[in-house]
Amino acid sequence: MFVLGIDPGLSRCGYGAVRHGRRPAAEAAGVLSTPAGMDRASRLAELQSDIRALIAELKPDVVAVERVLFQRNVATAMSVGQAVGVVLAESAAAGCEVAEYSPNEVKEAVAGWGGADKLELAEMVRVLLGLPDLLRPADAADAVAVALCHLARIGPAGAGRGPRAPAGSVLR
Repeated sequence: MFVLGIDPGLSRCGYGAVRHGRRPAAEAAGVLSTPAGMDRASRLAELQSDIRALIAELKPDVVAVERVLFQRNVATAMSVGQAVGVVLAESAAAGCEVAEYSPNEVKEAVAGWGGADKLELAEMVRVLLGLPDLLRPADAADAVAVALCHLARIGPAGAGRGPRAPAGSVLR
């Protein structure tokens, strides 16, 4: 199984693609960003185009998205919610299975407890993937954690489905 994890945001949208195997392997990780000076509709259209291209390139079986539960800043919550909508719609339109997880579910599945901070989560991502260094930026590490959460939640039986991503993909 090949999972594309998304840590949604309008300014910075982290992504991380993880292939199930004896040891999970990250094949892509990075951040999609939109210019702050651009109007919101244009930024959402740019994010939509970038998500569509990313899904077309990676061909994931599942897109796992971190759910937005609470934000102190209402404007930020609205823009993140809109970004989530773009990701969900593009994923479904591409025929991908879609799963959503709360931040606490991601932390629990990857770090072992729902109160883990960003550094603890990034360190567990590094350990679980056998990477020499922490993934940077943090949005990419968070997105990989969402993908790992999905693999942990479905267990070995659910993860045994055949891969759809190209064999030559690399961590970028």
